[in-house]
Amino acid sequence: MTTGDMMTTPTHPPRFGVNYTPSQGWFHHWLDFDLDAVRADLDSIAALGLDHVRVFPLWPLFQPNRTLIRPRAVEQLTALVDAAGERGLDVAVDGLQGHLSSFDFLPAWTRTWHRRNLFTDPDVVEAQAAYLHTLAAALAERRNFLGLTIGNEINQFSGDPHPDPDRITPEQAAGWLRRLLAACEQGAPGRLHLHAEYDAAWYQDDHPFTPAQAARIGAATAVHSWVFNGTAQRYGPRSTATGQHAAYLVELSKAWADDPHRPVWLQEVGAPAPHIAAEDAGDFTQTTVAAALDCPDLWGVTWWCSHDVDRSLADFPELEYSLGLLTNDRQVKPAGRALARAVAEARDRWRPPHARHTALVLDLPDDAPKRSTCAPGGAFFEAFMRLAADGARPTAVLAEHAFDPGHLDARGITEVVTVEDVDHS
Repeated sequence: MTTGDMMTTPTHPPRFGVNYTPSQGWFHHWLDFDLDAVRADLDSIAALGLDHVRVFPLWPLFQPNRTLIRPRAVEQLTALVDAAGERGLDVAVDGLQGHLSSFDFLPAWTRTWHRRNLFTDPDVVEAQAAYLHTLAAALAERRNFLGLTIGNEINQFSGDPHPDPDRITPEQAAGWLRRLLAACEQGAPGRLHLHAEYDAAWYQDDHPFTPAQAARIGAATAVHSWVFNGTAQRYGPRSTATGQHAAYLVELSKAWADDPHRPVWLQEVGAPAPHIAAEDAGDFTQTTVAAALDCPDLWGVTWWCSHDVDRSLADFPELEYSLGLLTNDRQVKPAGRALARAVAEARDRWRPPHARHTALVLDLPDDAPKRSTCAPGGAFFEAFMRLAADGARPTAVLAEHAFDPGHLDARGITEVVTVEDVDHS
């Protein structure tokens, strides 16, 4: 075994969980909170063999006024966390919702007559910090509380294609992230506090939230893998690119990480129809999870989502209604069975993956202004997938580190190739 092989950090299987979407009322369940219904949902999740859930308070319901954080709402969140703990489930909490399944949930004190920039207005930022600190402090003593994510894909408010964005610079984004993560840490020291963006941070030119921020700020790097972003459409549902997309994002993130063994959390991944047909959902789930598990330093996989969206609820994009591992009446679907099998097998047969010895050079500065080369159809993306299809198990390295022996050795990289090398091979 080489030095690089021995440097993989986890000696136990990654965590396996699910993003909790309540079977009754979706996230509007906070308006009519029913702990018995939540318990039944959590029972159906635990039965799959999962070990954690990610949950989503709706920000306007928890903080309807800038100086009012509703105690009753916080009590309901703690009751949910306690119920999960009774079932052996740890809980990660997202704070600023923010954005969920195509809907925006922002407090009235940030919009229209009270319009203020979500990321730069000092009153808004301090109110956000107070809210996150309150949630963290309320959960700090609970052993099954993993930590806070600032919010779900809140970077979508910062630029195109949002119809009414709050424009900021990368420097302002970084300052906002650090201020809010400090509030989380003050409220619950030492927990897994992080931030999470949708893939514009990795793929969209000039987006203010950058790959370097994702890979260096917070306790771990979060990636959200959705193959409806053009991957399945361009390459096909059974292609290497589609099956490897989640693993690709995990490895892409490592190019910017200062810590060679920084944990990466595959925090969202799902099988969206019609891009992944219902009859293919099980195979896609198995392929995606197997590919992710072949990535060193993977913290865990958290599937989207637990239960289907009830079709009595209107105006969701069609694909959102069928993403659950379970139906609304808590019956296990093919993707749920596939994930349960993958979890059981990983725990029974776990071996830490060897280091990825082959690194594809990514010639981008920290702010990555032209990062679309990493997106589906981009030159870097396609070269990576050609290497993956050939069995090379590639990772990514920034050009500035491509000939740094200390960096390469720390990551177990023994071969460096360029996009041009792959194109001409």
